[in-house]
Amino acid sequence: MKIIVNSTPIIALSLINQLDLLNQLFNEVIIPWAVYQEIVIAGDNKPGAKELKNANWIQVQEVASSSPLEPLLLGLDRGELEVILLAISIKPDWVIIDEKLARRVAKAMELPVKGTLGILLVGFYAGYLSI
Repeated sequence: MKIIVNSTPIIALSLINQLDLLNQLFNEVIIPWAVYQEIVIAGDNKPGAKELKNANWIQVQEVASSSPLEPLLLGLDRGELEVILLAISIKPDWVIIDEKLARRVAKAMELPVKGTLGILLVGFYAGYLSI
């Protein structure tokens, strides 16, 4: 299974030492460059930066800088925008995003959406997590 992940789920999973859960559950974990930049470059020494830097199984992909959809997605930050644009182009099994507006936009674009909690539940039911 292929997923595209936004910043907040990466940071949240890093905070609870479960970022590797994505690697255990999915064949392809992809983030757009804006998400990498937000967490690793702008967020250096903050939660998730070190974990993402060390996660060589996460693919970082460039997103075309302009899209006819950009004016429709103006309420989103750059990472959320790139997650959605990348998802439209490569059709992942899931888009992992927590922010309410971004989730609404992704669903309006008929993208399959899960959040951090959904990933933890998948991990629990797959036997990777226990209570």
